[in-house]
Amino acid sequence: MDQNLAERLTRIESHFAHLEHLYEQLNQVILEQGRQLAKLNSQQLRISETVESIERERIKETNPRPPHYQ
Repeated sequence: MDQNLAERLTRIESHFAHLEHLYEQLNQVILEQGRQLAKLNSQQLRISETVESIERERIKETNPRPPHYQ
């Protein structure tokens, strides 16, 4: 019975070690995705600001000033 228990314990420890390794790999993937998401959000914000600025300039150029402002 002790041999059977020892084999089961060895198998459980082996599975546990595999799960720990898998957990660390998944954690690294999540951390990298978080960094990528932060970078993409930053880029998206800069692009939005640029497009908004271009749109304001376009509106200024296409809408002439009223005569009483000239």
